[in-house]
Amino acid sequence: MRLVVDLNKCQGYAQCAFLAPDVFAMHGEESLIYNPQAPEEQRERLARAVAACPVQAILADGLDDLVGRPGAGSGQEASDGR
Repeated sequence: MRLVVDLNKCQGYAQCAFLAPDVFAMHGEESLIYNPQAPEEQRERLARAVAACPVQAILADGLDDLVGRPGAGSGQEASDGR
């Protein structure tokens, strides 16, 4: 499963690291590190992490069916710039 985090959007809230610690981790207080090729067995945790990101900085291929917000995982952004 392919992940992309927009590190320009990421504000270091670390919700992803709490929800999917095998994929995301904080390096220091503000730098996020992650595995861009997350294992399929992390699918449910990743869906929760994507949905929990307050700034919607995480995109994951193939999670549309699990994530409850429109456009999550598809690379689409809201038209109002959020």
